[in-house]
Amino acid sequence: MSEEPLQRIVDDFAYLGDWEDRYRYLIELGRGLAPLPEAERTLANKVQGCASQVWLWTTAEGDGEPRLRFVGDSDAHIVRGLIAIVLAIFDGKTPAEIAAIDPEAVFKELGLSEHLSSQRSNGLRSMVKRIKADAAALQAAA
Repeated sequence: MSEEPLQRIVDDFAYLGDWEDRYRYLIELGRGLAPLPEAERTLANKVQGCASQVWLWTTAEGDGEPRLRFVGDSDAHIVRGLIAIVLAIFDGKTPAEIAAIDPEAVFKELGLSEHLSSQRSNGLRSMVKRIKADAAALQAAA
């Protein structure tokens, strides 16, 4: 995935003035997520540390240095939007690229740190931790 979807999200957040509009936009982002196959709603794919139910399915594609692909879902609308942001940051990257990314800078730029509850912020960090762990495991196995 190029930087384009992430840049579009950053630009849209900057354009939207208040947080009510931004929350609505997060919900819209979540509605645009690819559906998670029912078979992937497993305990192994469940993200620990999230107050809402969150699943993250990781696959690798490509020869040589593989790129990780992610599909995620949640039972909470705003959390689905947060998943969309996390996927815009990490989807389609190599394990080395994922290891080098500091998503906190993006979260700060979007103002998520100040406007999310502590539970949602912890869940966001849990998703990132899981993605980075999956990337590290793939890199170690190579």
